Amino acid sequence: MSVENHFGHWGTSPSDPVTTALAGIETALGDLLAMDPAYWRTSQKKDVLVRLQHLKAQQAALELRVLATAGDIAEETGDKDASAWMRAELLVDKGVARSRIKFAVAVSKHELLATGLADGVVSHDKAQVITKALDAIETNPAASTEDLLLAEKLLVDYATHLTANELRIVGKRILVEIDPARFEDAEAKAHLAEEERAQQKTALRIWDNHDGTVGFDGVLPVALGMRFKTHVEAWAQPRKQQIVEKGTPLPSWERLMGQGLARLLETIDPDALPRHGGDATTINVVISLEELRKELGTAILGFDETNGTTISAAEARKMACNATIIPWVLGSDGQVLDAGRSSRFFQPIQRKALRLQQKCCQAEGCDMPPEWCDAHHLTAWSLGGKTDLADGVLLCPHHHRMAHAPAYVHERLPDGTVRFARRS
Repeated sequence: MSVENHFGHWGTSPSDPVTTALAGIETALGDLLAMDPAYWRTSQKKDVLVRLQHLKAQQAALELRVLATAGDIAEETGDKDASAWMRAELLVDKGVARSRIKFAVAVSKHELLATGLADGVVSHDKAQVITKALDAIETNPAASTEDLLLAEKLLVDYATHLTANELRIVGKRILVEIDPARFEDAEAKAHLAEEERAQQKTALRIWDNHDGTVGFDGVLPVALGMRFKTHVEAWAQPRKQQIVEKGTPLPSWERLMGQGLARLLETIDPDALPRHGGDATTINVVISLEELRKELGTAILGFDETNGTTISAAEARKMACNATIIPWVLGSDGQVLDAGRSSRFFQPIQRKALRLQQKCCQAEGCDMPPEWCDAHHLTAWSLGGKTDLADGVLLCPHHHRMAHAPAYVHERLPDGTVRFARRS
């Protein structure tokens, strides 16, 4: 519809059809917002959600059409470009504004996609997926203009019954679907190139939050990343199952995954780790004998205070139960009194025997399976405890922490279970 005869200057005429149409939309939305959906019929709620989905796509189509032709706004306002005007007038960050304008221009190049948005059958997020796929085809030297048009048609059609993520997967292989003979080899080469780029992007950052926690983030190639996710989930799921069976509130999945990662690290076989200078990769804990025997002592995770991290003696004692840790115990003059003799640690055959004998965590009322438990010295090594089956007990990670926590005491009952109580 032409609007030239309806106004003298943009937006000033009461007969301006753009202003009239926008006022109608605002009035209709205001009417709906004045209603309380709690009183709507279920069929009405479903209808509203379905139709709003279409309206959102159409609203996105309208916005993109305007942004694609918004260069004259900057000319009139004296701004550097339309994104600068959006920053000043709409309070949209310039980076976001530029991305919107770039996307609008990209959509305007693809007639079928723009029509799909205007018809409400292609959502904004799906349109972004499609433009990215079409951009990749445009830069593919093996793809023709006909391939590009056919890919656009297929992707717009797929958008009517696929989610954005599903559409993204299809978009990566759309050329193979168009012509397998021409594009299968190219796809294989593209995957190899993607994997090589992923290897170059592989990174890990670890930092001390100085609040008793360590933060980290990183990037892995997809194959390794999914393996990592699977390993962590394998340790997280049994914890979730135990919590569900006990009827206690379920922690967030993020917390369960964090606990799963912690358990994965705690149970790594040191014999499977690489060797440096002839020694298996280990964590070193330096602590004086006096501090080790204290209930509230401290230790150094590392070799010295400059390059290490301070932890509690309770945590050091807990770590000393695992063969993955080498505790260095020093006398008052710095003499090494003990360097983690192998006899201190429960050997694999001993742990198997404990699992066979004890069946589950030995804390009173706990039934955590034995494969998820640690072997713990009932009498602490620092107090003369022996590494034998008579002095060994299986404890789940939760009760293992309690066994080393100064706030709790524990005793072995006649039936072999361990009772915990808060220290009075």
